[in-house]
Amino acid sequence: MGAEKKWLFTLFLTTIFSILLLLLYSISVFSSPRLFPSQVQHGLHSPPAFAYYLFGGKGDKDRIFRLLLAVYHPRNRYLLQLGADASDEERYRLVLALKSVPAIRSFENVDVIGKPDRFSSMGSTHIAATLHAAAMLMKLDRGWDWFIALSALDYPLVTQDDLSHVFSSVRRDLNFIDHTSDLGWKEDQRVLPIVVDPGIYLARRTKIFHATQKRLMPDAFKVFTGSPWVVLSRSFLEFCLFGWDNLPRTLLMYFNNVMLSEESYFHSVICNSPEFKNTTINGDLRYMIWDSPPKTEPHFINDSDYDQMAQSGAAFARQFQKDDPVLDMIDEKILKCGRNRAVPGAWCTGRRSWWVDPCSQWGDVNVLKPGPQAKKLEETILNLLDDWNSQSNQCI
Repeated sequence: MGAEKKWLFTLFLTTIFSILLLLLYSISVFSSPRLFPSQVQHGLHSPPAFAYYLFGGKGDKDRIFRLLLAVYHPRNRYLLQLGADASDEERYRLVLALKSVPAIRSFENVDVIGKPDRFSSMGSTHIAATLHAAAMLMKLDRGWDWFIALSALDYPLVTQDDLSHVFSSVRRDLNFIDHTSDLGWKEDQRVLPIVVDPGIYLARRTKIFHATQKRLMPDAFKVFTGSPWVVLSRSFLEFCLFGWDNLPRTLLMYFNNVMLSEESYFHSVICNSPEFKNTTINGDLRYMIWDSPPKTEPHFINDSDYDQMAQSGAAFARQFQKDDPVLDMIDEKILKCGRNRAVPGAWCTGRRSWWVDPCSQWGDVNVLKPGPQAKKLEETILNLLDDWNSQSNQCI
């Protein structure tokens, strides 16, 4: 009797093992990517493409990976950075996570900065890191049209099909940059004080140094300020990086000693440049909730803010706590994606099920299928373009 029980138990284990092998085979068949990716087409007759710079610090590996999947599309280019305070192991684990996504492996459009510079969000090293990222993205890919920087605290409110569809009707030299020459309290607290960002020359992060005296407002150019969150055209960034005019470099030296220079550098360059000052759309396309008067950072968004946020017509929102339930609401109701999966678009042709990623197979990546949020974003863009056409809110 003991031998019979042992035989039945062995048969049971063999049956279970065979079923598991069959399931694994089925999953691999349905989730295997095409051997050759669809060809990405760029140019004025193709949908626009975006270059994303996604950055975070120590402990942000999972947030950066989730953000990447939320904004991923084979037509775009991505550069990821974990700050110098993150460990090499964390960067390595981020690279391993990227390799688990079939589309990223096949299209090879995501890169991770292996040796990041130190930067402070309060000092000029933040601008240096952004310009560095833009230069790398230009070298990696010649096809993208707009540059977007997102931190680990950000999240999209539209799919990439939505964003590319709406931007198809926008001139590709336009820049979305919230700006004003009315400095208000920022003149005395941000522009006139002289500060030194120690991240320029110290290996370890320390607080910004403040000089005892203040300087006069410049008269060789006009200082503009606004939201640090911008959507910049490729042509304008080429001017900032490689421009024949010395203005971008002159202002970079000036804002080297300005606190929170990311709130003023691009704004001042574009509004002091005759060639680009008329390409400014006065809006940052972000949804944020501020105190009055505003503090350095907006409120953290939670599920009680969802309805107003979803109806805002913004492309992105900030800021969010890690794994806040409202992010799951955005995934479910707006992006229609599962956890650890890319947001489905017209390019995804795989079967939809709980065990198969629909974006593990793909068709023509140049085809778009906008959803309901595209209409809300389109209304926002049209209103901003109306203001731009009236020339009532351009660099004044």
